Amino acid sequence: MVSLHGGHSGEFCEHAQGTLRSTLEEAVRRGFRVYGVSEHAPRSDDRFLYASERAKGYTVARLGREFDEYARASRVLQREFRGRLEVLRGFETEAVPRSGYAAEMRALACEHGFDYVVGSVHHVKDISIDESPAHFRAAADACGGTDALLERYYASVVGVIEEIRPQVVAHLDLPKLYAPEGAEPPGPAARRAAESAIEAARAHNCILDLNTAALRKGLREPYPSAWLVRLAKDAGVPFCFGDDSHSPGQVGYGIPRARLYLLRLGVETVTVLRHTSEGIRRQEVDLTQP
Repeated sequence: MVSLHGGHSGEFCEHAQGTLRSTLEEAVRRGFRVYGVSEHAPRSDDRFLYASERAKGYTVARLGREFDEYARASRVLQREFRGRLEVLRGFETEAVPRSGYAAEMRALACEHGFDYVVGSVHHVKDISIDESPAHFRAAADACGGTDALLERYYASVVGVIEEIRPQVVAHLDLPKLYAPEGAEPPGPAARRAAESAIEAARAHNCILDLNTAALRKGLREPYPSAWLVRLAKDAGVPFCFGDDSHSPGQVGYGIPRARLYLLRLGVETVTVLRHTSEGIRRQEVDLTQP
């Protein structure tokens, strides 16, 4: 039981629940050995606030303060849980605004001394694609259709990989949450863009997040879909598990099912990050062992 993408908590994320401590206690209870917490990076412009945040009076300044507190609290809890749970401190990037986000994300990683970074794209043409179906449609309309949105999305993933160099790439096919027939291979141009994202992950030694949030949101498969898993496997790109938890009750959700999913597709190992005397290092975990 390992996860490198999750640990969002109501303390530091408006759309999450519970405390970071209770999330880690749940990871211990569920038998996790390694648990990576990866709170969302703060957005730096008011126009990127979510509707739920606006309704509660959130501001960019508040997001920044809460992220700073997350960085401090995660360091304290990492020390406190030592011996019970190996806690990895990370954060999940944002890719807005399109100009300037990379420098902001690199600065956050450096300032707070995180163990790793989860590279993530949630916006296309600066419009959220996973906040609601209406937002997704607006982004698709702005791009000229769903396939054009997918092409831009995967191009943005390439940009995040090349400009930020994250250790983990999050939910590679996030648009399928609201895209019609989103689990199917897209048209030729979008498919080529997806292949480019996988090639960028290979070239920069990234790990792909096998993300179970898709399952708890009612999709048939985790992120990414089977056709992308096969492409990544053929390219030699490794996977890790991510429960993408936003409450203690979601810790570990779907990981046993995700293990079987990978095995059915011929993937027999996942990769985990570990603390060593030489810093953060990778370790492979055999999925074929019960």
